[in-house]
Amino acid sequence: MTDSRKSAAARAKHSPVRIYDTTLRDGSQGEGVNFALEDKIRLAHTLDDLGIQYIEGGWPGSNPKDVDFFTAMRNERLKRTKLVAFGSTRRAGIAAGRDENLKNILAASPDAACIVGKTWDLHVKDALRVSPEENLNMIRSSIAYLKKRLPEVFFDAEHFFDSFRRNPDFAMAALDAAIRAGADAVVLCDTNGGSLVHEIKDAVQAVADRFPKTLIGVHCHNDGGMAVANSVEAVLSGAGLVQGCVNGFDERTGNADLCAVIPVLELRCGRRCIGPAKLKRLTTTSRFVYELANLQRRSHQPFVGDSAFAHKGGLHVSAMARNDTTYEAFSPEAVGNIRRILISELAGRASIIARYPALKNRPDALKEVLVQVMRLENDGYAFKNADASFILMVKKILGEYEPSFDLLGFRASSEERIAGIPTSESSVKIRIGDLEMHTVSEARHGPVAAMDLALRKALAPVFPFVTALRLVDYRVHIVNAQAAAEARVRVVIQSRVGRDTWGTVGVSDNILHASCQALVDSFQYLIMRKKKS
Repeated sequence: MTDSRKSAAARAKHSPVRIYDTTLRDGSQGEGVNFALEDKIRLAHTLDDLGIQYIEGGWPGSNPKDVDFFTAMRNERLKRTKLVAFGSTRRAGIAAGRDENLKNILAASPDAACIVGKTWDLHVKDALRVSPEENLNMIRSSIAYLKKRLPEVFFDAEHFFDSFRRNPDFAMAALDAAIRAGADAVVLCDTNGGSLVHEIKDAVQAVADRFPKTLIGVHCHNDGGMAVANSVEAVLSGAGLVQGCVNGFDERTGNADLCAVIPVLELRCGRRCIGPAKLKRLTTTSRFVYELANLQRRSHQPFVGDSAFAHKGGLHVSAMARNDTTYEAFSPEAVGNIRRILISELAGRASIIARYPALKNRPDALKEVLVQVMRLENDGYAFKNADASFILMVKKILGEYEPSFDLLGFRASSEERIAGIPTSESSVKIRIGDLEMHTVSEARHGPVAAMDLALRKALAPVFPFVTALRLVDYRVHIVNAQAAAEARVRVVIQSRVGRDTWGTVGVSDNILHASCQALVDSFQYLIMRKKKS
């Protein structure tokens, strides 16, 4: 290793890593992702609160929404984050000062600019159709033009790693052009997402060796499933800036997931990115972004997923009860997540006790709970996301449960009363003590919604707080698909009051019957908790 490379590695070992979030630009290109203007503003503030150093707000001039975003952000105050406008190098054959793309970047009044340029001769020849020298001139003049007018300018070296493998001299010449023109950082892009870890390492070290005084960034796509690993390796090899997206959003298979890159760098590599206090906001930030994007959360997403710290096997849970590190590489608290002990037919005594500690001193009841769990799961039930139904079941076995109401019966139907608009109706009959209630409700969102409304209407006169309950998730799973239309179904409902969320489950050959089971459990659980408080 040369002296310059040693010095670069030594500096990198102790220096903080700058995080450059491109969720609002690259991430919005992902399939199914569409942020409204108000969403982009809210997300910018959320990323600012997380401690992200740079936020790429969009490509001004490419669409009206990005122009409106930068205009709106002039009236918003970010505490620590710098807002970056994205664009490309000038068009071939015109001066930088006459290029509309560069003028649009300046008109957006950002804190910094990031422009993308070609570093692979294949693209210069087949995509741009210009000479290699003209491509380098486009890079030089574009960066020099912006650098005279903005405090920071980054150069996104598109397809750098592909180019470095095939024509390293050309790839380095593009970086040299950007650096000589005043670029504050060169960001090495694995645009096609096919690079391997050792290739990232070799390229980043070569750049650090060639340009020891330049801030090196990395931007990895996930086509080969290597984006997080490649981003981390780039930092270990000398990069000091990482571009990525919250939850790994982007087109194709996505971008480097900052929800994994940041904690790996902080917790395993000892490299400060946002700091321990901000790191604890990572899980809530991830979920907030999913909500804004109107996308379903990935349960098995590392660090921030619902299953990231979920334990199901009895052997695992037994060991975890003695030492958390036996089956966890990271602490859930460090990233704002929680540990979950799942109940299933694989659960041992330790799993059950971890979920319901009072059973530790009730061996007969504990045995009965284990038998009941295995029987119910064999029938199609699953308690991993139905904690409330599990607690109600245990209380019944312990003789500690008295239902707050009895469901005497229900009916549900759907019909098309107005052309093209189906309407559902549901009636329920319940008993609360000596009082019988019979209510009917309608809904345009299906018979389960109508049933929910009818139950609320029946319960509210005695338990008015039930009106605060919200159903936040409803899922149907086929238990025995081979039975086709006669298959049993499992319905799992997630309910929420304020910040408290719980799950309930129902199983039946009839989807409405299964839904009713889960709904009734949800209301029973809420009322039981209220009576205790």
